[in-house]
Amino acid sequence: MTTLNSSLNSSLDSSFGIANAPAPFMLRFGSRELVVMRDFRKRFYAVNPVLECDTGVDAGHLEILLCKRWLLVLSKAK
Repeated sequence: MTTLNSSLNSSLDSSFGIANAPAPFMLRFGSRELVVMRDFRKRFYAVNPVLECDTGVDAGHLEILLCKRWLLVLSKAK
């Protein structure tokens, strides 16, 4: 079963181009965290081409989209 899952996951990663994406990383500044990652979500509204700010999925999160590609998530440290 694990062989099937791993081959399925690797085929999905390569078909969606996720395998070549840079890994997200987190920076911590005191009681705040900053997570930097590539944005793969499909947005169904007009996005500002340089800087777009929005509330995050969880309470207290702020998402900043840079150049329609990089997603910065600001949150409280856990």
